[in-house]
Amino acid sequence: MPAWVTSTSAETPEDVAFLSGAALSHLHMVVTHADVPQSLLRERLALRAAEACVARSGRIERAGELRDAVAFLQPSDNPGPAGEVILSWQRAVERPVSAQALHRALPTLAPKQIAEWLDAGQGGPVARSVSVLETVLAEFPREEGAALILAEAALAQVLGWSHVLPLLVLGLKRADLRKAEADLRLACHRAIVMAAAEVGRLAADLARRAAHLKAVGPKLRAKGSDDAVAVFLSRDAIAPVALTSLRSDRAARRFCDRLVELGAARELTGRDTFRLYGI
Repeated sequence: MPAWVTSTSAETPEDVAFLSGAALSHLHMVVTHADVPQSLLRERLALRAAEACVARSGRIERAGELRDAVAFLQPSDNPGPAGEVILSWQRAVERPVSAQALHRALPTLAPKQIAEWLDAGQGGPVARSVSVLETVLAEFPREEGAALILAEAALAQVLGWSHVLPLLVLGLKRADLRKAEADLRLACHRAIVMAAAEVGRLAADLARRAAHLKAVGPKLRAKGSDDAVAVFLSRDAIAPVALTSLRSDRAARRFCDRLVELGAARELTGRDTFRLYGI
């Protein structure tokens, strides 16, 4: 991110809007860059978005607890309130933007209603996002998470991005969501400038880690290792049992430990059992 975007203290709405446009232009290059593991970037941002939403609601769960809430989830399990939040964001970023895909992330909302909200408003990316945010919150004041997901989807659509990339949720404060019209637009512009810098740093870090993982790939001689590496390049946190291309759970655990030895992955929990790994 150019330093003049993040170091400038803009005061007027015009200046703030100009800087957010510059930040979005830079991010467009990030989300289309071949070296950035896009699925992994979106999953990592979904985790941060969920963490922000959970903290905004007054709950204490952080990244580690949110990962645990869904990593070992069985189909019949109840993920709990925090688990529902992370699942919503993960599903929102997982598939190309559409009313049906967003319904999967927000099952209490009908696809037809979602489509109508996404078409609400006119103007540029931020204006459209603000319109969606205001419309949803006017009808469902307590559904801040759903409103933010739909606002992010509107932003992605106008920018021509195929998937949701959490931005607004990372920079907006709870008090900002009580603002309206020009004040809310200004808060969203500022949120984008702040979040874009964070996303750019994260994307650069993940690109370096992905390149290192690919470089050590030839040293991984386990059968099914190529498919297992592909999982690491697309998922935020992986339990060894999820690496089904490897021959057994024991082989999967050895594979993960080998990646840690080579500096290509990290163990994320600090536990001796029920471990999670990621790059």
